[in-house]
Amino acid sequence: MPQSEDDIDLDGVLSQIGQFGRFQIRQYAFMVIPIIFNAFFTLSYVFTAGNLNYRCQVPNCDNAPISFHPGWLNNSTPFKNGEPAQCERYLQIRNTSLDNSYCDADAFDRSNVIRCDDFIYEDDEITIVKDFNINCPENDWKLTLVGTVNNIGQFVALPIAGYLSDRFGRRLVLLLSVAGSAVFGVIRSYATSYEWFLVMEFLDPAIGSTMYTTAFILALELVGPKMRVTGNNVISCAFSFGEASLGLLAMFFRNWRTLLKVLYIPGIVSLPLLWMTSESVRWLLSKGERVKAINILKKAAKTNGKILSSSTLENFYPTNDSEDTSELEEKAGFFRLLGDAFRNPGLLLRVANCSFCWLTNVLVYYGLSLNSVSLAGDKYLNFILVSLIELPGFLIMQLILDRVGRRITLCTTMLLCGLFCFLSEFIPTGNAWLSLILFLVSKMTITMSFGTLYIYTVEIFPTNLRQSLLSVCSMFGRIGSMIAPQTPLLAKVWTPLPMVIFGTIGITSGLAILQFPETLNTQLPNTVQEAMNINTEEKNNRSVNKFS
Repeated sequence: MPQSEDDIDLDGVLSQIGQFGRFQIRQYAFMVIPIIFNAFFTLSYVFTAGNLNYRCQVPNCDNAPISFHPGWLNNSTPFKNGEPAQCERYLQIRNTSLDNSYCDADAFDRSNVIRCDDFIYEDDEITIVKDFNINCPENDWKLTLVGTVNNIGQFVALPIAGYLSDRFGRRLVLLLSVAGSAVFGVIRSYATSYEWFLVMEFLDPAIGSTMYTTAFILALELVGPKMRVTGNNVISCAFSFGEASLGLLAMFFRNWRTLLKVLYIPGIVSLPLLWMTSESVRWLLSKGERVKAINILKKAAKTNGKILSSSTLENFYPTNDSEDTSELEEKAGFFRLLGDAFRNPGLLLRVANCSFCWLTNVLVYYGLSLNSVSLAGDKYLNFILVSLIELPGFLIMQLILDRVGRRITLCTTMLLCGLFCFLSEFIPTGNAWLSLILFLVSKMTITMSFGTLYIYTVEIFPTNLRQSLLSVCSMFGRIGSMIAPQTPLLAKVWTPLPMVIFGTIGITSGLAILQFPETLNTQLPNTVQEAMNINTEEKNNRSVNKFS
C-alpha cells in the first residue's frame, strides 16, 4: 500500500538534519527580503497620502520670501486651537502694499470669513494632498479612503492567494506577489490623478497581500518544532525593522513619487535572488512530489553538515503505485478537499474562532497605532518609535512561548492588552508619563499576541489547507484594519469609546482563545484529522497513566 505524506514524520526528519541550521538560516535570509518589502508596500500610504499642514495664501501679503507664520497672519486668518485655519481667511477690504508690514488689521474685515483656493504649505513635503489638490477638512475622507482601499485589496485577495499557494506552491506565489506589487507601486508613482492613484493602491495589495503569509509559511515549514518560536520572531522583527526603515526613508525622501520609487524598485531587483529559495517540503509531500522533497532535504542535510539515514530516504521514495495515488488525490480537487474539511464542525468552529481572534488583533493593533501621535511631535520619529517598540515584545515571546505554551501566552497577552486599554481611560489629565507607559505596554502586549497568533494559526491547521485557512483568518483580520481608521470618529460620540471597544473586544477574544488546543512541542498536522486530534493522544495517555 502506498505511503502518503501523512505517514512521514517530517518533524523527526527536520530534527535529524538540523532544526535551524545553515540551510534554514539561508532560507530565512531570503524570506526577510519580502517581509521587509511587505512592510513598505502595505504601509507606504501612511506617508504618500498623509495630510499636510497648510493655510490660505493671502494675496499681496504672501510675497517672497514666504513664511508660514508671518507677523501679520493673525490679522488675515482665523485661528482654531492655536493653528491658522486651513481653508478660510478674512476678506480684504482694501488694497495692501507689497510690503508685508502693511498687512495690518485695518486691511481685513474680521467679521467676513471667506474660502480660499490657493495655499501655503508649512514645509517642503509633497504628498497627494499637494499634487492632487486634496485640501480642506471636507476632503479628508479622500485621504482616509486610501488606507481603506488598500485593506479592501488585501481582504479580497487573501483567500484567492491562499488557494493559489496551496494549489501551485508557496515559492511561485511569493515571486508573483513581490513582482506584481512592485510593478503596481512603481506605476503608482507616476499617477496623474487621484483616481489613478487609488486604482493602483488597490491593485498593489490585491497582488502582494499574500507576501507576508507566504514568506512566513515558506520559512516556518522548514524549521523543527523547537525552533518555530525563533523562526517566528525572526520574521516579526524583520517586519518591525521594515516599518522603522519606512519611517526613516520617508524622513529623507519627502516627495511621495520619489519615495514610492525608492520603496518599490528594489522589489523588482530582488526577484532573481528570491528565485533561489527552496519550495516547501511539506507542500511538495502533500502533492506527492517526494523526489523533489527528498532532494531539498538532502541539500539541507549537506548544508547543515548532517547525514540522512537510509531508512529515512526509503520512506520518502514512492512505491510503484504511490504516483497513481497522488494523481488520484490531485484529481479529487482542492475545493472538494476544502468542502470536506468544512463539513467537520470542530474545524469550522476553529476557523470561526481564529477569524475573530485575527479581527481583534488587527483592529486593536492598528487602532492603537492610530492613537500613537502623542508619543512624539515629529510624525517620522513617532512612526519609527511605534515600530521599534515591538522588538521588546518579541524578545519576551522568545523567552516564554516555549515555556508556558501558545494558548496561555495568547490568552494572557490579549487579556492584559484589554485591561490596559480600560485603565488608560482612568489616567488623570496631564499625567503624560503614566499615559505613555500604559500605551507602550498595550502596544507591546498586542504585538506579542499578534506574533503568537501567526505561529499558532500555522500549528492548528493541516498542511494541505494551511495557507488557505491562514488566509481566511487573515482576511477577516483585514476587516479590523478597515475599521481601525474610523475609530477616532467614535471619540466624537464619547471620548473613551474607542479604548472601551478595544478593551472589550480584546478581553472577549482572549477568553475565546481557551477553546483552542495547546500546540507546544506538537508536530505540524498534515491532515484535518491530525489537526483535530492535537492533544487528544496526550490526554488519553495521561488518563491511562492516572488509572494504571
